[in-house]
Formats: sequence, C-alpha cells, structure tokens
Amino acid sequence: MYDDVYGPDSSAILALAGLFAFFGLLIGVVFYVLGSWFLMKIFDKAGVQGRWRAWVPVYNMMVFFKLGDLSPWLVLYGLGGALLLSWIGIGYVFSLAIAVLSAMAAYRVGLKLQKEGAWVVLYVFLSLVWLGINAFDKSRWNPNVAPATWAGNGFLGDRTVWDGVPTQPAAAPGYGQAAPAYGQPAAGQPGAYPPPPAPGAYPPPADATGAFPPAGDAPGACPPPPGGTTPPAPPAGDDRPPAPPAPPAQP
Repeated sequence: MYDDVYGPDSSAILALAGLFAFFGLLIGVVFYVLGSWFLMKIFDKAGVQGRWRAWVPVYNMMVFFKLGDLSPWLVLYGLGGALLLSWIGIGYVFSLAIAVLSAMAAYRVGLKLQKEGAWVVLYVFLSLVWLGINAFDKSRWNPNVAPATWAGNGFLGDRTVWDGVPTQPAAAPGYGQAAPAYGQPAAGQPGAYPPPPAPGAYPPPADATGAFPPAGDAPGACPPPPGGTTPPAPPAGDDRPPAPPAPPAQP
C-alpha cells in the first residue's frame, strides 16, 4: 500500500505539480513587473513624485485608487476583509468589491488620460493591456474633469492628502453658474440695466424724459425763472411824492 502512495506515478504527479507551480510563479512575477512598469509610466503622466511608489505591492494600488478619486484606504479594507473572512467562505465578496472599485478608479484615470468611458471594459477583461496602452500612448494627464459622482461620499470619496501625489482639484467659486444669455450685456457695461435698489430704499424720481434731476436740486426749492425773461422796470421820472391839491379860493 505504501508503495502505491510513493510509487513512480505519485512522484511524476508531484514533479508535474511543482513544474506548474514554478511556471505559475514565473508568470506572476512577469505580470507584476510589467504592471508596475506600466503604472510607473502612468504615475509619471499624473505628476506623481517618486517612481518607487509604482513598485511597492498594495501601495501602488492605493496610489492608483487615489488618482481615480477613490479613497486609498479602500484597498486595505478590501484586502483585510478578504483575508479575515475567507475562512467562513465570504472573503470572495471583498475580493469582488476590490475588483469593482479598481474598475471605477480605472474609469476616472482613463477620463483624465483623455479616454472615453468605454475603455474601462478593456480594463475589466485585459487590465495589463489597458495599463500598457495608457502608459505609452501620447495622451496627457488632465485633472480638470468633472468631479466624480461619489466625490461627496465620505466613505468612497478621496479625502487623503499625500505629499507627491496629486489630488482632484476642487471646483472654483462660481462653478456651474449660468453665463449671461447671448447678446445680453453684463453689469457695468454700456446698455446694461441698472441694478435693482436695495430692499427698503426708494429710487430717485425721474422726469418725463427719463433723466434724473441733478443732485443740487433739493426737494422744496423754488425753481429759477425761465431763461430769457426779466421783470419790467419802473417808469423813469421824479421819485418825489406828488404835491397836495391847492385849497379853494375865498370869495
């Protein structure tokens, strides 16, 4: 019985299993080296300082998540959940969650590398090919894209600040404010309507022509006489009063 267990057939099976394990490990190393190299090129485009970040396991995916506007700590949450809960058979849920989140990060990174959203399908099926194309094509990093839909989520959104790793710029003041209609002058330009008065203030009166009175004309003041008219002068003569009448003559 022992000869059957440790016989020539079992030795051949063990040797074949060892050969498969060796080639599997070799392929894994090659994939890791290529993936880290491609990530290094993408990090260079994004302005990440320090190429070593692309070669550190786990940490390189955290940087990739951060470039994709996702919290980098999600990588640790997913790996920790997959390792701790795999013994009860639900660790695969966390592994699937990491795969979905990495696709979301790749979608955002692709947008910043001037790629259409459909490119994320290539990442899902051939992530190494996706990394290689984005690493060596002529695309440029453009962080000024619309914020992610999960940017306001405290759990998914990126709130971490790391030295040497760029973050998604915040929207400038007035972002999303509607511009004036075509042909409508802006405030302060010729032809623009005056701004409305403050609440509780009375607007100054206007005359029939629409012009406002000068500031020096106070309310209640007598208007000056019309131009070109002067009062008549008194008649010329003696200014002395007339003499009284003479008394009647005596008979």
